[in-house]
Amino acid sequence: MDHQPRKWMEVKDLAVEYTVEGDRVHAVNQVSFSLDRGQTLGLVGETGAGKTTIAKSILRILPDPPARICGGEIYFEGEELLTLPEKKMRTIRGNKISMIFQDPMTALNPVYTVGSQIAEVVALHQKVTGREAQMEAVRMLEKVGIDGERFGEYPHQFSGGMKQRVVIAMALACGPKLLLADEPTTALDVTIQAQVLDMMNQLKEEFGTSMILITHDLGIVAEMCDQVAVVYAGQIVEMGTAEDIFDRTAHPYTEGLFNSLPRVEGSKKRLTPIGGMPPNPMELPKGCAFSPRCPYAAKKCAEQCPGLRHLEGGHYSRCIKENVVRREKR
Repeated sequence: MDHQPRKWMEVKDLAVEYTVEGDRVHAVNQVSFSLDRGQTLGLVGETGAGKTTIAKSILRILPDPPARICGGEIYFEGEELLTLPEKKMRTIRGNKISMIFQDPMTALNPVYTVGSQIAEVVALHQKVTGREAQMEAVRMLEKVGIDGERFGEYPHQFSGGMKQRVVIAMALACGPKLLLADEPTTALDVTIQAQVLDMMNQLKEEFGTSMILITHDLGIVAEMCDQVAVVYAGQIVEMGTAEDIFDRTAHPYTEGLFNSLPRVEGSKKRLTPIGGMPPNPMELPKGCAFSPRCPYAAKKCAEQCPGLRHLEGGHYSRCIKENVVRREKR
């Protein structure tokens, strides 16, 4: 029996599969990470890497079928979430752990007013009257920069940026200890995106909330995250502080992400995309999942699946080679 003290929030060897027309899709493969109170962890990677599946596994809201958590443990405040009874889990969702979904257009119910949807969350988890829940919903709307008088309006009466603010208000209505933000600014233009990120940072500080931020935007990671986990083909391939990832890049995939970004300075006119395509999750390579696209790959890489190698401090890389990446300060 494991008597080691657990982190405040910890995911250990999580594995998730989807069954599609009889075939097994290996969506998440032995993912492990931890999070301390007040920290923001960024999950970064291409579309389809398994980032959203990891977040939904924490809340246990994966569609079953076709999804199945086939291994691993998820600890939150000393409790193992995957073994909790569903009744107990319902008291945690939206109360202690909340999620901001990727598309605000589909996250809100079009036939109910935005205020009533926020008030419903409050009434469900807190011992308050209907009137008190409505007052709290008005307060949360005003917290995210929306006039409380718009309580009785419907989602179609709000712009995309305003809808996202409503979704954030819903997620924070009960003062959760952990916020899962799934690409919360993808559907927004650059100006509104900056406003929403700034607001999320302020509210995070005010409520003392920890956050797991899912994104493919390294600019957002630099602005928001303390820790970063780079995800590829359902595995974490590099993990460390934001400074580790940006200034001491250690995995070829992470380097490829940086090389794909436009830069204001310098004379370089063309970007360097990562060649090839991510592997088919139904038929993952025997060795390193990134080896078919890796400029440093050797024969051994196609045969051996590397584990996370400790570099220094909390910095880890899933690569058998050492010092293959330029460590150029960004």
